[in-house]
Amino acid sequence: MDTRARIVAEADRLFYERGYEATSFADVADAVGISRGNFYHHFKSKDAILEAVIGLRLEGTRALLQRWEAEAAAPADGIRTFIRIVVRNQALIMRHGCPVGTLCSELSKLEHPGLAQATQLFVLFREWLGRQFERLGRGADADALAMHVLAFSQGVSALTQAFGDAQFVQREVERMETWLDAVAASAPASTAG
Repeated sequence: MDTRARIVAEADRLFYERGYEATSFADVADAVGISRGNFYHHFKSKDAILEAVIGLRLEGTRALLQRWEAEAAAPADGIRTFIRIVVRNQALIMRHGCPVGTLCSELSKLEHPGLAQATQLFVLFREWLGRQFERLGRGADADALAMHVLAFSQGVSALTQAFGDAQFVQREVERMETWLDAVAASAPASTAG
């Protein structure tokens, strides 16, 4: 990994763990093990680093969603994979919250212009989930169902971080999967699958 890529990767980790505002140039330079002069050679501002971090997250999210869709035998399986993300990432969520939700929340509080770009992470999930619900035969309410799943993931993430209750996460995922089974069962048979 070249120096610029290492800077972006470490900034991504630090922005998630500490927050964008609380992370300094020096923090990122120290994490990468480079001098501040070398750091400034690659990035002139913290906003430029933020833009690169969000770009990295967007790229990773697109690849993840493509993989999930390719691996899913049916649209409901892809949606189920998304629902289970709060279990797979539970330890990190308990410590730091949802990486997308916490970043968007912080940038919103700061009235930071990078919020629009960061929100595109949620847009990717929303559109992907919507396509899965459309493939499931729920075209008329696909977007509303996608937003319901996103709201579930953000709510569970926030409450998991607040209460640190691992059993809560599992119970809520099971409830959401039961809901998804009902939605899939009510889909028109000719378009499901």
